[in-house]
Amino acid sequence: MPDVSPTKWHLAHTTWFFETFILKKWIPGYRPVVPEYAYLFNSYYNAAGEMHRRDLRGLISRPTVEETKKYRASIDSDIDDLLSGADDKNLTELESLITLGIHHEQQHQELLVTDIKHVFAQNPLHPIFRKRKLENEKNGAVPLNFVSFDEGIFEIGHSGDGFSYDNEGPRHRALVLPFSMANRLITNGEYFEFIEDNGYARPEFWLSLGWTTVNEQRWQAPLYWEKREEKWWNFTLSGFRLVDENEPVTHVSYFEADAFANWKGARLPTEFEWESAAAKIEIDGNFVESERFHPQTLEALQENRRLQQMFGDVWEWTRSSYSPYPGYRAKAGALGEYNGKFMCNQYVLRGGSCATSRTHIRKSYRNFFQPDKRWQFTGIRLARDLV
Repeated sequence: MPDVSPTKWHLAHTTWFFETFILKKWIPGYRPVVPEYAYLFNSYYNAAGEMHRRDLRGLISRPTVEETKKYRASIDSDIDDLLSGADDKNLTELESLITLGIHHEQQHQELLVTDIKHVFAQNPLHPIFRKRKLENEKNGAVPLNFVSFDEGIFEIGHSGDGFSYDNEGPRHRALVLPFSMANRLITNGEYFEFIEDNGYARPEFWLSLGWTTVNEQRWQAPLYWEKREEKWWNFTLSGFRLVDENEPVTHVSYFEADAFANWKGARLPTEFEWESAAAKIEIDGNFVESERFHPQTLEALQENRRLQQMFGDVWEWTRSSYSPYPGYRAKAGALGEYNGKFMCNQYVLRGGSCATSRTHIRKSYRNFFQPDKRWQFTGIRLARDLV
């Protein structure tokens, strides 16, 4: 599908990023390794020039993987030389650009995992990315409860000197009315009840555009679920296996998350509720470093923690539209296109997933996707009004 890119393209694009935004700017008379790569491996930076069609990336047979690796090695060498010869005055700006490039690469490392999963899922042989014995949990799920939060005015957005993307600021105050939030993520078993209650066939739970999408795409379950002999199976990066009812449900769109919440008599949290609730919670969880590549069952409640699974496992849909914070202005030039130009027709997700790096996530991190997207590890946490 158009959202998914080949592994080789990700490798080349992240290399192109360093070449385009650092080497071409900082090395006088720089000559590109292969000028045509600027067209092939630009993603969406219109200010950086023309680009190849995204939906045709899978048809690119050249450069080969080995040629792509040589391209990477060449750019790495030039970056090393540039840093070695830079004076203190230039190092500060260079450090900022290289740090952005590294975080950009971490985003594409996450996309590598999710894109490989989608590509493998299209293969009728269902190849295995990483063999792993994933036992279906025998114990029942941790009870679903709601934790109440008082009204308050909270500081929202990134603070401190560490790295953040521009869409995480400016830091500002937001009024959050009294609300409650589920103590854990929604499980496959709970979502299965929605399916069994004909949730996909009942328009009263769905947004109008969601209902149109469900019928056009003929959705009947989360992405990668398949019914065989009256049992639900799902494709994982460790192969096909029975759906574990105790694992967090994943690969659901905003439309599905919102419909499920309506069916439950609840709603999705706003991103401001989510961030204020997460403010005092340590960032830990099932991230890509565990190499599980799959959401993990919550086996027991963690001591002294009212909210579980806030980080890792699945990106949590919020009901907040992806829009600029008060006072936000996109930077000038191509890098200003990194986040700002996407602030339309998308929803914010929080918390990271099992494909996200632990070193990449922040409490203020704002991921965003269109409401029909399902190929990322996206899941559901419920909220309720208390007013």
